[in-house]
Amino acid sequence: MIKLDLITGFLGAGKTTFIKSYAKYLMERGERICIIENDFGAINVDIVLLKELESDKCNLEMIVGGDGVEAHKRRLKTKLISMAMLGFERVIIEPSGAYDVDEFFDLVHEEPLDRWYEIGNVIALVSSKVSEELSEYSQYILMSEIANAGAVVLSKVDEASPEEIKSTIEYIKNLLDMFGCKNGLENKLLIDKDIRQDLSALFKIVKCGYNINSYKKLVSSTDVQYQTIFYFGYHNTKDGITSLTKQIFKDQACGNIHRIKGIVRDDASKTEEYYELNATSGDIRISDVSADRSVLIIIGENLSKEEISKYLGNPTL
Repeated sequence: MIKLDLITGFLGAGKTTFIKSYAKYLMERGERICIIENDFGAINVDIVLLKELESDKCNLEMIVGGDGVEAHKRRLKTKLISMAMLGFERVIIEPSGAYDVDEFFDLVHEEPLDRWYEIGNVIALVSSKVSEELSEYSQYILMSEIANAGAVVLSKVDEASPEEIKSTIEYIKNLLDMFGCKNGLENKLLIDKDIRQDLSALFKIVKCGYNINSYKKLVSSTDVQYQTIFYFGYHNTKDGITSLTKQIFKDQACGNIHRIKGIVRDDASKTEEYYELNATSGDIRISDVSADRSVLIIIGENLSKEEISKYLGNPTL
């Protein structure tokens, strides 16, 4: 049976950064793996950032989401069927940051996937500086990712104080209680150290497994569904996009924005160079990246294209 791992985390939690360390560790153990990336756009930003992993031991695949649960589920099932024929020992799925984990458990038990795959690990990434101002539905999504995880890994711990880490752990516990989770945080492996500096943590995570948990279901309504706005071919300077990003997050008229990310062509470079933007309300990160096209993606709830366009111009989609 092929091990099937799910790595979740709310928007901006650091899933892609974690996968780099996790995948390298698995390959060093001799495993041949496949990583399936799901993103909101036709240009998958995260898969570009994982290109360095691609080798005879690691295959990268992608599916496009953002157009409904059933369409996403169908695409993922088709991809898993095709991957089952290629001799991988483990397939890692990184869904979008707004993902109800119940979809994963339902899918694995469908025919013919149940003949080829078994659940390996379910790992939830949580930012050490998690926002406590999430909408009820966003809280539900974050809770569902944590509830069924075998391991909860706090990200960005090197940037957080001991008090902030303690506060995040308490927030997670309260979130599980809020939705009536049968099993709390005490039944999971909790990693609050930087895994890049602690290989023993990765050894534990690889064996963490998963939990079957029960909790109150919260059905999404039309006014809380996540939305995306795309800017294809977007270009700006690093200072320019940093300033605009800060303004957009502060402007409530733009909507409840969870994440702004993408690959941007650098207007300051004499040649055609690109950089990655990865931003949440409390954290903006910019780093150079090798790419040949650009796209900027804004993800959130109740987004206003009209207001956002005042900062970034008219969107593509």
